Amino acid sequence: MRNHTLKSYLYFVQKLLSLSRRTKNTLVMMTDYFMLVFSFWASLSIRINDIYIASTDALLLIIIAPFIALPIFYSFGLYQSFIRYANYRALITLIFAVSIYTLLWFIIVVISGLIEKPYDFLIINWLTTIFFIGGIRYIARWLLSIKGHSSNNVLIYGAGSAGIQLNSTLLHSPEMKVVAFIDDNKAIHGNYIEGLMVYSRKSLDKIIDKKGVKEILVAIPSMTRSQKSDLLQSLKGLPIVIRMLPSLSDVTAGRVSISDLKKVKIDDLLKRESRKPDPNLLRHDIDGMSILVTGAGGSIGSELCREIIKLSPKNLVLFDISEYALYMLESELFEEDLDVKLITVIGNVTNQERLEQIIDKYNINTIYHAAAYKHVPMVEKNIFAGVRCNIFGTLACCNAAMSMGVESFVFISTDKAVRPTNIMGATKRFAEMILQASVKSNEKNNTRISIVRFGNVLGSSGSVVPLFRKQIENGGPVTVTDPEIIRYFMTLKESAQLVIQAGSMGSIADIFLLDMGEPVRVIDLARDMIQLSGRSVKDHQNPEGDIEIVFTGLRPGEKLYEELLIDDKSKPTEHPKIMQAIEKHLSWKEIESTMGVIENYAKKEDIEGIKRVFVESVDGYNPQEK
Repeated sequence: MRNHTLKSYLYFVQKLLSLSRRTKNTLVMMTDYFMLVFSFWASLSIRINDIYIASTDALLLIIIAPFIALPIFYSFGLYQSFIRYANYRALITLIFAVSIYTLLWFIIVVISGLIEKPYDFLIINWLTTIFFIGGIRYIARWLLSIKGHSSNNVLIYGAGSAGIQLNSTLLHSPEMKVVAFIDDNKAIHGNYIEGLMVYSRKSLDKIIDKKGVKEILVAIPSMTRSQKSDLLQSLKGLPIVIRMLPSLSDVTAGRVSISDLKKVKIDDLLKRESRKPDPNLLRHDIDGMSILVTGAGGSIGSELCREIIKLSPKNLVLFDISEYALYMLESELFEEDLDVKLITVIGNVTNQERLEQIIDKYNINTIYHAAAYKHVPMVEKNIFAGVRCNIFGTLACCNAAMSMGVESFVFISTDKAVRPTNIMGATKRFAEMILQASVKSNEKNNTRISIVRFGNVLGSSGSVVPLFRKQIENGGPVTVTDPEIIRYFMTLKESAQLVIQAGSMGSIADIFLLDMGEPVRVIDLARDMIQLSGRSVKDHQNPEGDIEIVFTGLRPGEKLYEELLIDDKSKPTEHPKIMQAIEKHLSWKEIESTMGVIENYAKKEDIEGIKRVFVESVDGYNPQEK
């Protein structure tokens, strides 16, 4: 019976909180009106030390009195803030508002003579108004903070302004109950903030066990990525879920809500800071121009579009073969409500004539060629589709750009193009060679061509991260191909910004790459993701763990490590974290002849023939046997 009553109450609270802001404000104002009437009557009763029986004139006065207070309360913001966030600051604001209300009444009663010797009455009324108006708010706050037994006990890491605001936000949450603060500031250890004890990080194990804590909410939004990474490394062994507060700007703007408490992003596990872009390089080929992005619906292409649209292009043409991907991206970008014309085009990058029509129709200035088949095992199973898209699609795009006088063409390549062991890498390297040879053979060409190589992109469709996340959600096991496999990682945002900046610096099919710091062991990434999800790794050291890591063996065409340079030579650029590769180029005559052979083998669907061509033409290509 008691549980049923609690559930009914919590249901009522949720319904109340789901009302519109206007409806909730109206309810609060009506409550304040009745509290003011009662306060006025109570003050008169206290003054005469008896129950006050109002005359008609006095009753009219009691009913009218609140209409002086309500506009004052409104102007002080008492109806713009949430009752569930009521704290001592709100009480101070209330005292100021009631003081103004009392002062106005003092002036009115002195001038009009409505009340004889009003001084004691006004002091009593000032106190009772604060008591009743403030009291009803704190009672409401307490009622809204009642949790069901299903709520999770959580700790807030960070007892600063962000942590305090987060605690206020969670007071009404039926899912979470804050039981303490954790902070690194020794000066506040053992103190109480908002009624909660502040502990040191050393006390975490004890508190988690004693209070049955399920999650830690990290509320230090000003932390750098390296600081965040260090903190996460120190917390990851704990059997709890870790969530992060969003940006500092969201906190200071008062936009923090429960939905903002995202689980730790894998980006936060990078042991380095994000590579900051150069604003001038970002805008160079975009501001006020017409932009075409091929493969716009893919992971890299869509992130490119998100970055481009913020840089004030005139037009942004989204080109992709997938109708659904284009629809989803267009819907997302429209929500930005920016003054940019969006054009969606369904098409195939191998159709040069169609590309030329689009370039002509929209007067395209810059092309970012992101369309490609990039998933290594999938391309190994679909070699001819990979060859057509990655090689002949790139050729068609490049030819269209040069023939139509496009100012800048940027090709997105991969670290797998360096000494490739798979078809995907070989096709991307051959596409690089096509662009390099095209520039050499067309001296009158005015199109600046750039090539960008980078490693694995965290969160992209082909990344291990979505796979690991799904496997963890399903209870495991998490599959890693080899315990020694390492990869360079970058974020989606970094990859998009690198592509844009490289386009501003390139001219003659220059190859650019990002300094991505030290490579990461994939097994370490898997362990981090398991532990940061609140689970433990099951292995010989911990046989009672939650999720096992299973090694499946290298897939066809997969390497233990990737490289970014073929000849191990590079030179700096105007951006301190972007390098330019120094590599040999083939002549257009050699490339053209080889493309003819590849096309012939593709028509015959001769897999071994295509592999032989790549062995002969692509530096370091060494196809692995299945």
